[in-house]
Amino acid sequence: MAAPDRRLQLSRDAMRDLGYRVVDLLVEHLETLREKPVMPRYDVGPALTADFPEQGAPPDQVLREAEREILGRMMHVTHPRFFAFVPGPGNFVGAMAEALAAGFNVFAGTWLEGPGPAAAELATVDWLRGVCGFPETTRGLFVSGGSVANLTALAVARRFRLEDSVAGAVVYYSDQTHSAVPRALRVLGFATDQLQALPADESCRLPVAALARRVEQDRCAGRRPFCVIANAGTTNTGAVDPLEELAELCARQDLWLHVDGAYGAAAALSGRGRALLGGMERADSLALDPHKWLFQPFEMGCVLVRDGALLRDTFRILPEYLQDVHRRERFNFCDHGIQLSRSLRALKLWMSLRVFGVAAFREAIEWGFTLAEKAEARLRRNPLWEILTPAQMAIVSFRGRPPGVADAELDRWNQALVEAVLADGYTALTSTVLGGRTALRMCTINPRTTEGDIEDAIGRLESLAAHVG
Repeated sequence: MAAPDRRLQLSRDAMRDLGYRVVDLLVEHLETLREKPVMPRYDVGPALTADFPEQGAPPDQVLREAEREILGRMMHVTHPRFFAFVPGPGNFVGAMAEALAAGFNVFAGTWLEGPGPAAAELATVDWLRGVCGFPETTRGLFVSGGSVANLTALAVARRFRLEDSVAGAVVYYSDQTHSAVPRALRVLGFATDQLQALPADESCRLPVAALARRVEQDRCAGRRPFCVIANAGTTNTGAVDPLEELAELCARQDLWLHVDGAYGAAAALSGRGRALLGGMERADSLALDPHKWLFQPFEMGCVLVRDGALLRDTFRILPEYLQDVHRRERFNFCDHGIQLSRSLRALKLWMSLRVFGVAAFREAIEWGFTLAEKAEARLRRNPLWEILTPAQMAIVSFRGRPPGVADAELDRWNQALVEAVLADGYTALTSTVLGGRTALRMCTINPRTTEGDIEDAIGRLESLAAHVG
């Protein structure tokens, strides 16, 4: 038995062999993904419950275990028939960029330790700034996802509108807003009664008139209205709040306007998306997720702040052990967010854009819009289905109304259908609640999804529906 290698180092040949095997495994997975079930096996094998061994094993053996026991037991959010939640389509170039960033073990927190990585992130964030229509004063950075992007932006708003004192302050958003927003506000010290989730209108959007009345009522009651959070594509239905009108209201009332565009903001790259997102560029801050509609591997979110200096003023702290970093400062990302230790998330989007070109991303986003419209048209051809919200921002929501099932039983029937779909594994859809009714939804942003995948998925849904009691 070989002695333990305290260097944690493989030989040159062993590194090559493992690397080639990993790449081959990725290629095989992507090339055969359509033939695989979307849903995982949920039993857990003994390799994941046993103690870690005192002595190591050959890399190819461990890779086979990882493929079988870990990667073989996961929901494939990259699958072309995955329409649940929000798909994570990813792309191979982005995956290879992740491997490079991990292999070089890039530290992307300071300019001193990574001027090239910092410059790549600055350039990529600036491209996103332009896509979203923000001015050149804007600064931003990449974070893990929409949850941290929203948290970062709202921390800036709290500091500069409230001087970090949240007493009596009120935040407004619609009841269609993602759970990441109230979670972020709780972390920032806001109590439940300071979070005003207004009922959405019939289009699932934040009603401006009702919002204006609530703000006025709170001011008269001695409270401190300070922030409105708007949606640029809700998870439930893809609805976009009336951004232009909200921007006008916030300007009149001196309120911070934050836009949660984690799902939909990237659609501004396309013509249809830009038309739906008018007014987004007037926000004080924006969250968006390139690991959604810009097809990057997890994790990749982005936060943009219109007055970029506010990011630095919120997060910059100068400890003595970083004095050499700040003596050589150009742009330190650690001064603009909560992370000092941070990886090079920018590389995957930077490389993907360079390899495929912006036009390919634009067409991929447009294809997502088209697929949702095709799904809606296919559903409308069968009287079994009732459309609850038409295709918008690549999401369509609907429910079954089978003959002989009473209205009081429809929620139970639709939930049972979702359970049957998930157990079947051929496709993946999930449920939500709209207007008090259980709804099914399809999110169609995967650029590798075909019209045939849409047809097959809905056909399978109808086949399963015939057996739901």
